[in-house]
Amino acid sequence: MLDKVKVAAAQVAPVFMNKEATIDKACKTIEEAGKAEAKLLVFSETFIPGYPYWRGLQPISKWSDYMVEYQKNSLKIPSSDTEILADATREANLIAAIGCTEISDLKGSETLYNTILFIGNDGEILGRHRKLMPTHGERMVWGMGDISDVRVFDTEIGTIGGVVCYEHHMTLLKAAMAALGEEIHCAVWPGWWVMKRHPGAKKRYRPNEDSQHFCDIEHAIREYAFETQTFVISVSQYVPDDLMPEDCADFNIAAGGAFIVNPAGVYLQEPVFDRETILYAELDADDRRHTKAYFDALGHYARFDVLRLELRGEPLEPLIKSAKFKFDPSMLKLLAEKYGIRVEKLEKILDELGIG
Repeated sequence: MLDKVKVAAAQVAPVFMNKEATIDKACKTIEEAGKAEAKLLVFSETFIPGYPYWRGLQPISKWSDYMVEYQKNSLKIPSSDTEILADATREANLIAAIGCTEISDLKGSETLYNTILFIGNDGEILGRHRKLMPTHGERMVWGMGDISDVRVFDTEIGTIGGVVCYEHHMTLLKAAMAALGEEIHCAVWPGWWVMKRHPGAKKRYRPNEDSQHFCDIEHAIREYAFETQTFVISVSQYVPDDLMPEDCADFNIAAGGAFIVNPAGVYLQEPVFDRETILYAELDADDRRHTKAYFDALGHYARFDVLRLELRGEPLEPLIKSAKFKFDPSMLKLLAEKYGIRVEKLEKILDELGIG
């Protein structure tokens, strides 16, 4: 990565459940960060068009109405909508990592995915990461990512990657991101919460009432940074209370909480709550070198002779057309001679077996 690079965390509120207005707000934020000479800008989880805080809504008929509106306001990759975002990153000369709800690009599908869209400073789509395992009630909203979503992107500022929310608690995924050479990590979340005893007892963090340290985000990100020796830009969604629909009150956790840490887990910018802002920090590659010198997860502190990770699986596709294996004609002739049969007969046998 570059020895010095300026990055930014966009703690700005989406225009909830309104794709076009939220894209417009994203472009204005990209423009502002570009003027500040940031080279990487990260938005919150599902910034476009906002996180489905209604995910556990009952009755199911009302949930279904929200779901249809969510489909209509989700982002297709690529599309005219991503072209608008791409034009903005090109003009601003920065890379953007944009949390979004993505509608499937598979013909005939309306399935949604919790996605980070990565767009380069040249306006080209670098790629995407779909959340591998939606959490709890999210499984009623989003499908699952696959092996193609475990990836990083080599850019002129460094190797960039990103994962979503509770993926930061997936031990093997963290190991995979490190093994892929990630240097700068984009972490996206739906808010900031406090919980009593277990994750099922969450409520929105209130600075005047609660301790921010009762949220697992802070601990997960600082450990991710140290464990993988990456810089982490962590962005949690912020929605003002008065803009949160009443139906979302039971899971209103959108308190913000964006922050940035170095590879030792030390704050470069501490968490900010309950206001819109863009946080900036300069990443110094020497911070990573210092941490690597002490604890290198891919070098002297790794024991690949004892523990190794296996990446496995294929991209999830509904239709696979099998191609027949074609034998070299000279190989067919040798086999025919070896077993004393005519080449034509051997070809017929292989064809009937489906391998000719």
